[in-house]
Amino acid sequence: MKHGVVRIGALAAGLALAVRCAGIIALAAQGASKVDVTGTWVLTVETSQGSGTPTFTFKQDGEKLTGKYSGQFGEATLTGTVKGQTIDYSFSIDAQGTPLEVTYTGKVQNKDSMSGSVNYGGVAQGTFTGKRK
Repeated sequence: MKHGVVRIGALAAGLALAVRCAGIIALAAQGASKVDVTGTWVLTVETSQGSGTPTFTFKQDGEKLTGKYSGQFGEATLTGTVKGQTIDYSFSIDAQGTPLEVTYTGKVQNKDSMSGSVNYGGVAQGTFTGKRK
């Protein structure tokens, strides 16, 4: 009976490559989690009902997001999360006597831009792009 041959060099090279790939993936995940949107942002919002350019002041603490909306519907306090590059936040407004929960969901492309969708309590939907001021 012939015994198999194990090539230690090839096995070691394969393990080294796997370790390097795992390290690169871990670094990429760390970079994604280091998104910090703290500061003032101006967004351009487009809906079937019209467009606007609200200003948001964000304060991020880990994944927790707090801040303030200022725009066409007045001012409101917001809360949300930033997980990796995903940003989600909401606030309540009074739209001509009707209370609405406004929800923004998007991605932070780099430290100074984001884009995504906005939902005005199911009454209207739209998209947004934003830049850090």
